[in-house]
Amino acid sequence: MGEPAITAIDVTKSFVVHTQRASSLKERLVRRDRGGKHTFDALKDVSVEIARGHTVGLIGANGSGKSTFLKVLAGIIRPTSGTVEANGRIASLLELGAGFNSELSGRDNVFLNASLLGLSRAETRALFDSIVGFSELAEFIDQPVKHYSSGMYVRLGFSVAVHVDPDILLVDEVLAVGDEAFARKCLDKINSFQREGRTILLVSHDLGLVEQLCDRVVVLDHGHVVFDGDPSFATGTLRGILGTDDPVFTAIDNVPGIVITEIVVSAEPGGPLLAEFRAGEPMALRVGLDIRADQAGAPAELMAVVMGAGGLPVWSMRVSGDAVPSGAGTWAVDFLATCPAVLGGFQVAVQLSGADGVPLAVRQGSDVFWVRGDARVGLLDLPYRVEVSAT
Repeated sequence: MGEPAITAIDVTKSFVVHTQRASSLKERLVRRDRGGKHTFDALKDVSVEIARGHTVGLIGANGSGKSTFLKVLAGIIRPTSGTVEANGRIASLLELGAGFNSELSGRDNVFLNASLLGLSRAETRALFDSIVGFSELAEFIDQPVKHYSSGMYVRLGFSVAVHVDPDILLVDEVLAVGDEAFARKCLDKINSFQREGRTILLVSHDLGLVEQLCDRVVVLDHGHVVFDGDPSFATGTLRGILGTDDPVFTAIDNVPGIVITEIVVSAEPGGPLLAEFRAGEPMALRVGLDIRADQAGAPAELMAVVMGAGGLPVWSMRVSGDAVPSGAGTWAVDFLATCPAVLGGFQVAVQLSGADGVPLAVRQGSDVFWVRGDARVGLLDLPYRVEVSAT
């Protein structure tokens, strides 16, 4: 894979939150030894490695730690613990007006912002006309930026960022501001960077845009990485967190003493995890169970559902009655099938239920496996024949 562009290992970032603020000097002195503050971990042991030339999305609910992580990667703030290494010149557009002085003109802010991104004054002077031309702000470039609209801020900031010839571009939700025409222009520039093999890390709440641009997506939830992989499944994971999906199984508190220990898709029972199949090949799904003695006899049905992107159920397999292991101990249940001619990426969710149908344990696998075929277009790879006759 070569040298990674970005490596973050066990990154934690903590902030001190003051719950009681003194309103006067006297009160500050009197309350000097009191509490009134606590530590908040915006990031908790986040480890991510991004290879050169990849476009990676970073998504999550508000407050999940996305912007904090980008600022750590950009070197704007330091992690409380852990290490970050970036190989190459970084250009970042992390928030509206970052690196701008509102009292200065657009012209002066171009030079200021470019210097913060590592360009010399001579280099900025050579690029100035191109920067202003891309931003389409020539008639406003000598006005103080405090009079700029949010869209004008984005135009100028993005234009500077993409002109510093970055190896790594960090972009935080800026494409949501501004008009549609300029957003398209920014997307075209990002596409150009992708073709040139540059590394891009993108934060956006536009999940459709994330799926369109990114070849990998990291999902953060309360400072933790909860998914890192295929974009379609990443957005499905986030929808599950936000409660905007339609889950196959209702989330439950697993019954103590009954645990689904593993979900492994392979070519044969007990085989290693396999990430890719051809339609028509044999496949085996192993579900591991651990049943405590006081729960012996409780399980009555085991169902596995294979889901496509967005949590869409595609096919299911089930076993019930006496065929379900219900005695105390550890068990392996193998579903054996021929891989159907349904092309795409899939995950597996498993539910173990009692005789009354009430779920005892639910688990969704995080691994994605792919089914490939010969069809150039479509989800199905069905057998067919062609007949030609003269008419």
